[in-house]
Amino acid sequence: MLFTRILGGVGRVMIASGVLILLFVTYQLWGTGLRTNAAQDRLTQEFAQQEAARATASTLPGGDEGGPTTTTSAPGTGPAVTVTPATAIGTTGAAAPVDSSVPAPVPGKPIGQIKIPKIGADFEMVEGVDLNYLADGPGHFPGTPLPGQAGNAALAGHRTTWLAPFNRIDELAPGDQVQIHTLQGDFTYQVIPAPGAAADQAYFIVSPNQSEILDQVPGQNTLTLMACHPKYSAAQRIVVVAKLVDAPAPSTPKSVDNTEGGKAVSQEALFGGSGGDLVGGHPESQSAAIWWSVLAGAIWLAAYLIARRWRSWKQWERWAVYVVALPFFLVPLFFAFENINRLLPAGY
Repeated sequence: MLFTRILGGVGRVMIASGVLILLFVTYQLWGTGLRTNAAQDRLTQEFAQQEAARATASTLPGGDEGGPTTTTSAPGTGPAVTVTPATAIGTTGAAAPVDSSVPAPVPGKPIGQIKIPKIGADFEMVEGVDLNYLADGPGHFPGTPLPGQAGNAALAGHRTTWLAPFNRIDELAPGDQVQIHTLQGDFTYQVIPAPGAAADQAYFIVSPNQSEILDQVPGQNTLTLMACHPKYSAAQRIVVVAKLVDAPAPSTPKSVDNTEGGKAVSQEALFGGSGGDLVGGHPESQSAAIWWSVLAGAIWLAAYLIARRWRSWKQWERWAVYVVALPFFLVPLFFAFENINRLLPAGY
């Protein structure tokens, strides 16, 4: 009957839609991690090159520790800068001469590594908190000191996707360590109790417009870790603060202008708005999402037509067609999901 055929067709469409939704959820939870893993490998190499360039500069005449001046110029950072060695500063956060031997961080580029042994986090950090940067790893808020320096350094990171570097920060307790490695050396932070909470609780929750967590308090050298809360939502922010145990490093030049992320969501979107304000910020991905989806659909349709072409084929022979077509279907589907994900509201 015609009604039965229509009902059967609707059922197959609904089943296929359900499978695609499950595949998209799978992509968000685990597929995004493939991109982050690749980005982390790239960032590791780039940071190693930064360290090598800095080590080379330190061996130039007058560049050893204690020498009168150092002239450095990292690739792509502009002309050389003459630096007068800065004296160490104490844990009081007193001002010190700016160390210009460390170039200003570039948005999207590595600034060092962060390790949190308690929760198994081990990531390269990047400059900037735009969504396209946080897909690579924990991002540093431009305008705050770099980790290891005097003042309140602030980082943001994902909790549920893109390898979720801050997935378990709610498990941190006072006394847990956060280890930082930058061009200026190694630094250890110790998690402190949350204000107004029990002595054994380190995290606290703030509303999206409470940007005071980025404020600089004279005499306090801290590291603020922030992510969206609860998981799978951007309604609130979860915050953990750690104090610097070591003497802080000298300050360095601030982040350069973000010329690469003009279409990305700026850090202001993290504050002063609802979770709906955290959009993907990539409208240019719409056409790519459509074309990759069409290609994936065409491949699967071709497999269906081939499997149905010869009625004499046995059932296993038809399934063999789908098995062969599956990898050719999943590749464009992955890119389709990637571009669709860029169009959707995003959470941290």
